[in-house]
Amino acid sequence: MANSTQSKKRARQNEARFAVNKARRSRIRTYLRKVEEAIETGNKDAASAALKAAQPELMRGVSKGVYHKNTAARKVSRLAARVKALS
Repeated sequence: MANSTQSKKRARQNEARFAVNKARRSRIRTYLRKVEEAIETGNKDAASAALKAAQPELMRGVSKGVYHKNTAARKVSRLAARVKALS
């Protein structure tokens, strides 16, 4: 349990950060799920449009510190390959 004033403040900050990051992660997962669903249906136009929307969202997560750069790059790469394979 936090005792000092500084550790109490740090605990409050961590809670706020956690909430923001959780919302960001959830938002990114939603975009990724839309790409997955478009791939499942086999609609290449919808899948590429969904990927185009998901990519900047993922990279924004990287710049905000939610995801590591390589993780996001790997996700984008794998999704792009799957979308390309639809034709």
